[in-house]
Amino acid sequence: MTLGWLDTEDIALALHEAHPKTDPLTLRFTALRALVESLPGFKPDPAHPVNEKILETIQVAWHEERLGIQKDED
Repeated sequence: MTLGWLDTEDIALALHEAHPKTDPLTLRFTALRALVESLPGFKPDPAHPVNEKILETIQVAWHEERLGIQKDED
């Protein structure tokens, strides 16, 4: 599977699986970015560069994954 910056939910799940003991809320965005970029299959799309909003979305989704929070799929 190939991941890009807009695949926030898939990235959060992959991070949770790769780093189950890490609390994402303790990470600086620079560290979070490095973890994402080191995921197998991650290939950034130059048309969608990373920004703080994307990193925050990944961080929150990863935190929710850790807590086992289910999202409504409408």
